[in-house]
Amino acid sequence: MRAYFSPTPTEKIPMTRDDALKQLSHIARERAFGRHVGSDRLIQAGLDALIAGIESPSLATLAGLLRSEEFEAPALFDHVLEELGLSFRPPADRRAAKWAMADWVAGRIVDGSLDAAAGTHLIWADIAEDLGCPEELEPLVHCAHNLDGWEESWAVSYEELSRDAVEAAKQFLSKRSAAQTAS
Repeated sequence: MRAYFSPTPTEKIPMTRDDALKQLSHIARERAFGRHVGSDRLIQAGLDALIAGIESPSLATLAGLLRSEEFEAPALFDHVLEELGLSFRPPADRRAAKWAMADWVAGRIVDGSLDAAAGTHLIWADIAEDLGCPEELEPLVHCAHNLDGWEESWAVSYEELSRDAVEAAKQFLSKRSAAQTAS
């Protein structure tokens, strides 16, 4: 039996304008919360935005940076954010900033833009411990432990644990929203 293979191009589907703006906004928050974002990713986000039809005075410059010019990317990225009204500053208070980061990460878990295992691990390792392991984050930390330690021999699937993590993130956001409304 002969196998015939047809070449299938691995073309990247261009982002929509909304997707590109969301990507820029996510990267802005990552950087504001102290996460490292490489210049290559900043330049690619600029290129994605440009291709999606977003316009700002600094965007084409960011998107066209050469490897030897990568050091310019962070400042240009900040200019693009300012020009598009996407700049983000976390709360000045360290604890309030950690809670804001928890809200943002949980929201990304819920909307599917961040893998449940990666998101719950981030909450566990970078947020919950810094906040003294508050009760509100315990379900998400529990999900992080389960996803991190999962083995095929368990009576529950990895996918089910991931769904549980999404549900825990929804519950966390719901409780946070209710508490903020009440205060």
